[in-house]
Amino acid sequence: MTYLEETKAAERVIFPDLARASALIGIALVNVGVFAYPMYLGGYAYSGPPQGADYAMVYGVNALFLMKSYTLFAFMFGVGFAYQMASAERAETAFPARYGRRILGLFAFAALNIALLFEGDILFIYAVLGSFLLLFRHMPAQGLIRWAMGLYLVQVLLLGLFAGLTALGHAMAPEDMASEAALAIEQGQQALAMYGEGGFSETVGFRIHEWTGTIGFIFLFQGVGAMSFFLFGLAAVRNDLIAQPSAPFWRTARRICLPIGLVISGIGAFLISWESSMMSTRMMTGMVIISLGAPFSTAGYLGLIAKWSLGPDGPVKTFIARGGTASLTAYLLQNLLFTLIFYAYGLGYYAELSAAICIIIAALTGVLSLAFTSLWRMKFRRGPLEYVLRSWTYFKFSQR
Repeated sequence: MTYLEETKAAERVIFPDLARASALIGIALVNVGVFAYPMYLGGYAYSGPPQGADYAMVYGVNALFLMKSYTLFAFMFGVGFAYQMASAERAETAFPARYGRRILGLFAFAALNIALLFEGDILFIYAVLGSFLLLFRHMPAQGLIRWAMGLYLVQVLLLGLFAGLTALGHAMAPEDMASEAALAIEQGQQALAMYGEGGFSETVGFRIHEWTGTIGFIFLFQGVGAMSFFLFGLAAVRNDLIAQPSAPFWRTARRICLPIGLVISGIGAFLISWESSMMSTRMMTGMVIISLGAPFSTAGYLGLIAKWSLGPDGPVKTFIARGGTASLTAYLLQNLLFTLIFYAYGLGYYAELSAAICIIIAALTGVLSLAFTSLWRMKFRRGPLEYVLRSWTYFKFSQR
């Protein structure tokens, strides 16, 4: 049975699969900077502020994808949660026990990702926050939307608090801020040595050390927002918006929300694209502004994807959507390819390539990861890692 036949047999649309595929491309474009450069030394600004094509590419990624790709991916996590509940109901199976095993599986994949591939892992955050989704599983759509909006407001306020404290620190305690900046430089130099010159085992140890030092900040920086979009995704299924890509909401999203989001995000991107330190007031202000525009942009992108899903099911669209059905495999494959390209035990291009080249590599990596999962799905019912996760979740092996 082909992908389209499977989708129609399950009475599903390809909208969610296209959305996952789109999110994966954006995630690759945003994450590559963390793989390619020491963030504590300014990331792309490690050798000086980006100029020319480098600046244009960095600005484009920040304006179009930063804090939008992860919200889009989180939205689809909420959609997947709703699908899993429906599946458990059809099978007359207790959903919390089944879902609990799935969350444990995500924790296992997160541990492997953190140790072997990426200190900026999102799977751990999704597993922790996904556990709390059980508290919302019976809530009506309107209640979910109110909670989602409230949580996202908290996320913006947290970022605003960071920005305010940064400005206050520069004004009231410049010596302390200078000391923190020196510590960040030292940490950046360690990253440069480890990822740029270290062996595999040394890199694993340092990556875990970095993760333990930053996971709390990552939760505060984007965790609350991710939970918000989990709830938006669940609400979209409850409102039948996912099943109806022709719904008026999606037309409003692409015509009204998208322009608003892009303008706001463009302003924020202008503020941060020249900056080299998270301790910069300008950087943090830009992040707050981008966070304000992210929900509008994300809704607009979903509106565009909804319209795309309504067109003819041509080979390109089908190929991309099929790749989006194995998002866990594609995400971890991206991280593996990035480590092999940039780290010393691979090709060793860490802190060696321009921003523009890194972003082009990221785009190709995102496409390649989806191509792999799509080709795999032509032969098998699920992606390889999805097969492992499902086998653990259901305590049985899926058929080919």
